[in-house]
Amino acid sequence: MSYRVVSPYNGKILKEFSVATDEEVEQTLTNANNFYQQAKEQSIEQRAEQLSALADEFTKRTDYYANFLTTNMGKLISEARGEVKKTVAFARYYVDKGAAALEDQDYTAMAGGRKAHLEFSSIGAVVAVEPWNFPYTQVMRVFAPNFILGNPVILKHASIVPECAQAFDEACQAAGLPTGAFKNLFVTYDQVNQMISDPRVQGVALTGSEKAGELIAAEAGHNLKKSTMELGGTDVCIVLNDADLKKAVAGAVSGRLRNAGQACTSSKRYLVQSGIYDEFLAAIKKEFAKYQQGDPLDEKTTLAPLSSKNAQQQLQKQIKAVLDGGAKVLWGDPTPVEGPGAFFNPLIISGMTYDNPMYDHELFGPVAQLYRVDDEKQIVELANHSNYGLGGAIYSEDLNKARKLASKIETGQIAVNQPLSSLPELPFGGIKKSGYGRELSDLGIREFANIKTVLG
Repeated sequence: MSYRVVSPYNGKILKEFSVATDEEVEQTLTNANNFYQQAKEQSIEQRAEQLSALADEFTKRTDYYANFLTTNMGKLISEARGEVKKTVAFARYYVDKGAAALEDQDYTAMAGGRKAHLEFSSIGAVVAVEPWNFPYTQVMRVFAPNFILGNPVILKHASIVPECAQAFDEACQAAGLPTGAFKNLFVTYDQVNQMISDPRVQGVALTGSEKAGELIAAEAGHNLKKSTMELGGTDVCIVLNDADLKKAVAGAVSGRLRNAGQACTSSKRYLVQSGIYDEFLAAIKKEFAKYQQGDPLDEKTTLAPLSSKNAQQQLQKQIKAVLDGGAKVLWGDPTPVEGPGAFFNPLIISGMTYDNPMYDHELFGPVAQLYRVDDEKQIVELANHSNYGLGGAIYSEDLNKARKLASKIETGQIAVNQPLSSLPELPFGGIKKSGYGRELSDLGIREFANIKTVLG
């Protein structure tokens, strides 16, 4: 496996990194286990202070850390700064709320009057296998709660964002976190499997593709290790006849084109009711046309390249299959973008039927699918006709109707009259092939906790 930085903007190789040796892996496991044992004697308040120092480090050097996001995976520099700020917000949440989420819970009434309570404690090292699309926030979502709990985290990051992985590690060192609490390793998947099988590792967290999830979940299951999986999605953006058109269009477009469409919770399928369909289509065409490709380090650029040449070529193959399968382009140019960069022309397509070979595949880029729907029954059937269930959004001025409809959509989370976004206070995760387990909130800090019942 090669860990190297290749500019998505111009294709230039910027930096390469060596794969970790088996000796480095062993030392990391030793350090992690030492931290795990020492943290048992340390107060949560001490770790909260240390996590706060990490948040301070990211805050003080926002531009420094943001730059790696842009050069490694092509994120717009404005969005990169936003990701750094969100990374800080995730850390701050567990600084402020982590201890409360781990307080003992009284279960006396549940035990028929006998004295009983639950305790939440650490279990050991967690291996985090994380993706390139949000290189800091995805890591902090795993690290912050586990650090407060007392579980060390060992990171295997995506091979195209090694400087981001290294920067997170250096930030932990700059903040004075204990040795063993966090470590980035440039490892092979064989080495990942070796770590998962090691008794010092007791948890595995993965965010990534369905294929990666199958492999890592199987390895975790084979070794009887707890795992969480946050995988892909084919999220719907439902626009009802009574929606505020301006609000719906703004949410639908930003929900699809932010991060160049490379988010698991992007609004990939627009389900628009017939009465507002024509107006909606005309409006999103105008909004899509405003986005301008260019250097992601340039503040004027509004649409970044995809993360890599490989991602560009893969999406191009998918679009060919989409169109060969009977769908059509309503707006945009499906012609491949030439040149060394990884740019991809945004598209609006329609006519995706169930028998299209790409119907239930995640299109990871600036491609929106549009469906005309008549009634709620059709909306629910189409929305749920997917092997995925991560997120979604509904736009309607009738909040009661929108919330009732939201309850019928098979997904881990859904937003009303706003694009879906991960918030530190709210559980994040999916169902079906979008994975299992929850990150963030009080649920996220308990995923890799020993929930111990004490009776008497």
